[in-house]
Amino acid sequence: MGKPTLLALDTSTEACSVALLHQGEITHLDEVAQRTHTKRILPMIDEILGLSGLTLNQLDALVFGRGPGSFTGVRVGASVAQGLAFGADLPVIAVSNLTAMAQAAYVQQQAEQVLCAIDARMNEVYFSALKAEKVRGEFGEFLHWQEMLSEQVCSPEHLLEQCQTLTGPWATVGTGWQAYPLLSELGNSSKITLPSAKYMLSVAMPMWFNQEIISATDIEPIYLRNEVTWQKLPGRE
Repeated sequence: MGKPTLLALDTSTEACSVALLHQGEITHLDEVAQRTHTKRILPMIDEILGLSGLTLNQLDALVFGRGPGSFTGVRVGASVAQGLAFGADLPVIAVSNLTAMAQAAYVQQQAEQVLCAIDARMNEVYFSALKAEKVRGEFGEFLHWQEMLSEQVCSPEHLLEQCQTLTGPWATVGTGWQAYPLLSELGNSSKITLPSAKYMLSVAMPMWFNQEIISATDIEPIYLRNEVTWQKLPGRE
């Protein structure tokens, strides 16, 4: 199995991003496009494919940020990924937005233990604690992110309570730290506040080689809040 060509997209937060892995090189486009994701994401995909002279049918798989994030943003990303993957008959790799930010912290800051918190409004955050493990396999060395505290939506107070069980230095990423001053005791220095499709590609690579893929009709966005639902493509179970 050679180097794959992967296209990643993410609209789960106020950030809107696409990234392409082709012939081992990554190109990416990132914008802050709050409330305009539906207008921007497809033109950005067209642009990045056009720059590389590729079409959707030449991709090996589509990667998307499956959440958690804003209700509307997560739905937009899942809908676009589902439509594109179904139309081009592409397999899909679903990547956590929190894990993508942890990957960014590893690349930019060499952080191997990362607390990820995205502001979920209503005095809550989307949160996880992730630890990097280097795994060597048939296709080289990759990072595997192990959940030390599982993905959840919780109050800042509950986040702090859970973090008392952790040891060692932890980097912090995401908008949650700035949104709730209570969390400042855990650190507030990271410039990584939003997820990017660029780092989703790095997370998706070992998933591709391990065939951790799904079909377009199996796409399920992750909201973490129980009261929201997802409607799949009409006529498909």
